[in-house]
Amino acid sequence: MLTINNKKFYLDGNEFKLYSGAIHYFRVLPEYWRDRLLKLKAMGLNTVETYVAWNVHEPKEGTFTFEGIANIREFIKTAGELGLYVIVRPGPYICAEWDFGGFPAWLLKYDDIRLRCYEEKYMFYVKRYLERLFEEIGDLQYGKGGNIIAMQVENEYGSYGRDKKYLSALKKIYRDAGIDCLLFTSDGENKSNLSGGRVEDELMVANFGSNPKKKFVDLKAMQPDKPLVCGEFWCGWFTTYCGSYNAGSSATQVASYLKEFIDMDAGFNFYMFHGGTNFGFTAGANCYGHYLPDIASYDYGAPLTEWGDYTDKYHKCREILFKARGIEPIPLPPKPQTKAYADVKLDRVVGLKSTIDSLATTHDSHIPYPMEHYGQNQGYIIYSTEFEGSYSNTSLTFENLHDIAYIYVNGELKGKFDRLKVDYYNGGNDNYTIPIKAFDGKIKIDVLVEAMGRVNYGEKIYDRKGMTGARIGDQRIYGWIVRTLPLDNIENINWLGGADESYPKFYAGTLSIEGEKQDTFIDMRGFTKGTVFINGFNLGRYWNEGPQRTFYIPAPLLKDTNEIVILSKKRHMLI
Repeated sequence: MLTINNKKFYLDGNEFKLYSGAIHYFRVLPEYWRDRLLKLKAMGLNTVETYVAWNVHEPKEGTFTFEGIANIREFIKTAGELGLYVIVRPGPYICAEWDFGGFPAWLLKYDDIRLRCYEEKYMFYVKRYLERLFEEIGDLQYGKGGNIIAMQVENEYGSYGRDKKYLSALKKIYRDAGIDCLLFTSDGENKSNLSGGRVEDELMVANFGSNPKKKFVDLKAMQPDKPLVCGEFWCGWFTTYCGSYNAGSSATQVASYLKEFIDMDAGFNFYMFHGGTNFGFTAGANCYGHYLPDIASYDYGAPLTEWGDYTDKYHKCREILFKARGIEPIPLPPKPQTKAYADVKLDRVVGLKSTIDSLATTHDSHIPYPMEHYGQNQGYIIYSTEFEGSYSNTSLTFENLHDIAYIYVNGELKGKFDRLKVDYYNGGNDNYTIPIKAFDGKIKIDVLVEAMGRVNYGEKIYDRKGMTGARIGDQRIYGWIVRTLPLDNIENINWLGGADESYPKFYAGTLSIEGEKQDTFIDMRGFTKGTVFINGFNLGRYWNEGPQRTFYIPAPLLKDTNEIVILSKKRHMLI
């Protein structure tokens, strides 16, 4: 087992240097796990670290999955076959710029739930999840013959709360479930974060992205008898929509910080070594003064690119690591092969409105609720109502719209709400009002809401999607038909319908590929906003607001004949 003595790590009685890098199995296709892990080892690292995303494993309440991209057991075993140790960070909260910080969306159907604290309902679900996870991977601990050497309790809790009863309860769940490896907590480098997140008698590690000698000062003072470890060495950074790409520190800076870690005899974990991709609707968001959802790429400016290629950071760090370990570098695995394929003619089109019945589940809902109430995790939701009355000039108000909403009155688009434009710093909110001219008779209202990423960090994490209510003037509106559109069934699109110009449209075309398939990219610069699929697989959200313009398509997703489906308003595409 991994133990601590005299400020050092020991494994089976031998001093152990912790040289780790992060790869999230759920951001990489399983077909590429071995390649990415080999490249981690070839950079000179001896350990791989991964979060565990609860919402990947329990997308529906009480239904667990550990297959395909969720097969964490296979990921860990593959690392073991390559001689790599593993650090597991099960959460239950992980942040990670992942939707809802890894929490499953169905938790939000409970209005009274309180997250990340010792609250009965929340703890019931946490315990069930952790116990099921540990059934899957508990026997892969090093002390039981596997390669897991450490696990984290919660995640950066000192940045959120101070509930020692909660943290102690999590530790007890681990131990009662047979987790006997080294446990640790991971927090920001200052005293308040470290003390808020610490668990009694367990190792504390600090997270930061520069100047190890300065950033380790508080950790060293608070924990003088244990090794210094940077649990997340931020060698890059994530990217949001409507923002510029941020690769973090340069290759030269990262290499110099790495040398500092080694000179201080400190352990470290590159966050990220390889970022991967936020496929589908999995990207999260931050929300402080403004709501900023993350892009599909999680390249992160890491040593290994989103598509598994080497960078200058990789080569500079590799040279330092093998020299520090006093061993000869192992051969580099091959670079990824990419190919540009032909343009795709989009020869089919249908309006979302025309095919709604073939894609949506319909709910008769007297009161409009957020999508989580209807068992929906992601995608789009449409609220519709019709009533008769007599009104002077008035207004329609819609409450808590998350995140992009299109308002239709009697079939005409009358307004668009964009949460990204709300200024929370200056009292902005998520309500939206449009004027309505006087009328006598019937009025029909449709509200199409697109969910972007759920907030993954901070107090606004209770980020329910859709809307919570509507008013005409001061009167609340009741009696709604709600149609949920998670877009997990695009094979059901009815291409025989029309193409209403005021609604988004589906476009489709075919790409034929002969011979061996290679990684490629899809260029979305001719489109506005929406989602793109290949052979039914959701590659992620796109938006012409930027900064992401091209989207990664791993070769395992390709076939001889490939169907491209795009939800948008424009029709031009290159691959």
